[in-house]
Amino acid sequence: MNVLGISAFYHDSAAALVRDGEVIAAVQEERFSREKNDARFPASAAAYCLDAAGIGLDAVDYVGFYDKPLLTFDRLLETYLAFVPGGLSSFITSIPVWVKEKVFQKTLLAKGLNGLGRGSVSEAKILFDFHHHSHAASAFYPSPFDEAAVLVMDGVGEWATTSLGVGRGDAIELTQEIRFPHSLGMLYSAFTYYLGFKINDGEYKVMGLAPYGEPKYAQAIRDHLMDVKADGSFRLNMAYFNYCTGLTMTNGRFDRLFGGPPRKSSEPLTRRHMDLARSVQVVLEEIVLKLGRHLHQASGQKNLCLAGGVALNCVANGRLLREGPFESIWIQPAAGDAGGALGVALSIDRAERKPGKSRANGTMDGMHGAYLGPAFTASEIKTCLDGYGAVYSEMDDQALVAAVADALAREKVVGWFQGRMEFGPRALGNRSILADPASPRMQRQLNLKIKYREGFRPFAPAVLAEDVSEFFDLARPSPYMLLVAPVRENHRKKLAAPDDSLQGFAKLDVARSDIPAVTHVDDSARIQTVHRETNPRFYDLLRAFKARTGRGVLVNTSFNVRDEPIVCSPADAYRCFMGTELDVLAIGNIVLRKNEQ
Repeated sequence: MNVLGISAFYHDSAAALVRDGEVIAAVQEERFSREKNDARFPASAAAYCLDAAGIGLDAVDYVGFYDKPLLTFDRLLETYLAFVPGGLSSFITSIPVWVKEKVFQKTLLAKGLNGLGRGSVSEAKILFDFHHHSHAASAFYPSPFDEAAVLVMDGVGEWATTSLGVGRGDAIELTQEIRFPHSLGMLYSAFTYYLGFKINDGEYKVMGLAPYGEPKYAQAIRDHLMDVKADGSFRLNMAYFNYCTGLTMTNGRFDRLFGGPPRKSSEPLTRRHMDLARSVQVVLEEIVLKLGRHLHQASGQKNLCLAGGVALNCVANGRLLREGPFESIWIQPAAGDAGGALGVALSIDRAERKPGKSRANGTMDGMHGAYLGPAFTASEIKTCLDGYGAVYSEMDDQALVAAVADALAREKVVGWFQGRMEFGPRALGNRSILADPASPRMQRQLNLKIKYREGFRPFAPAVLAEDVSEFFDLARPSPYMLLVAPVRENHRKKLAAPDDSLQGFAKLDVARSDIPAVTHVDDSARIQTVHRETNPRFYDLLRAFKARTGRGVLVNTSFNVRDEPIVCSPADAYRCFMGTELDVLAIGNIVLRKNEQ
């Protein structure tokens, strides 16, 4: 049975194809359109998934959409009515679009799919799932667990903002929920907006900024913005927020509580902004821990599956793993709305096929390492590069790995483009920029000369799975870069008193460990463990680098520049290579050196 899943029309549109329970392909539309967080109908993504499966629409048994638009429409209407006369301008702007397009989404989806030139599908084959059930399915069904507690946390889906439940076999039951407007995702996005970052995109900047500050405003958040119970359930004080009816997230009362208007994106970040970021991060972590403990007690399960945009908060995930009651945690790598496309496809597959078998068929999980996007043949790569007049060398596998490992050991920065593109927001070793983490200058160089982004942003280590405990206080796999753990004490440097007392961004100038490029200012790191089973070429590169340096760990950041999606095609990779200060590009079995171009 073939099921095509679609998420679209809010942010981060995507498509996924599941065949008899196996994930064949999954990809975000932004990778093709080159428009970050593209929300439009995922035409290119859907076409790719069909092509990867070798089928047309006529062979698709069901098309699934990741939420129920009519219930979302109901929430909008009820919210506007509840806040009358506020929100009139927002109502006038949004409701006509809903009436014209989104309420009649089945027709809109069928039209979009049938315009792909890959056969046709009838509206009768299009099914809709609840938003949070799609998230839950994306987490539980590909996980390695036959039973697990399930926790979904995001901004909002239809009405639910937080859902708790249990997955067993082929069934998921969500038994508790917190409803809009009370939302952890909305709380964090409100601070994202207030700190001058773009909502639904800049939340990870808030998380990266938090360690530079102190939680000076955490009590004000607890006292004025929220009422949190012992079981993690909560209500927001809507007198401080504007997102129900307005075009902003916060209001004047919020401004007065936190000492001024929202930061403009062009304004410098101050200690106050750092303290605000730390404060909301601390409060979010506290609530996630409470929810986890309550769910563990209520469900009796030893394993936990996470999804929803809040599950991308890897700092909270790390604390939940270290301090929470669950033995094991599995997080969907595309935890945001893109993952909903996969979740609805898996949900329909389980409901209609009723296979009655375990999730991952004895493997680590069912995501194939999240390498579910397009790959390109050697002929396609060479044709592209020849069209640009590029100068390159073609090598066999062993020579390629040796050449790149040598370059990395000489502190060169490498664009690494291999195999199938990753699904989700993280580059996991197929569309990555790699560098030596022992270089004290690398973090600043990568941010300012290659990524062209804020200098405070941290970089993640990719480490051989068997070496993870040598460098980090983590004794389990973290294949999707969704867990933060401390760097081990024996790798940290004892800081002199002047360095230890530095505040704010001055902390950036201090090498805190012998792998400083991946050690954040709080001595933590966002870890990716690399496994031979899912990515043998990247694994071999780490082994070769270890043979030269003694360290089986590399800086791994996404192959893109600020405000652009991760590269998808050879052309994307070549343009990024030539437009930045990357030294080397390894694309398939071809190596390009910047000084030869």
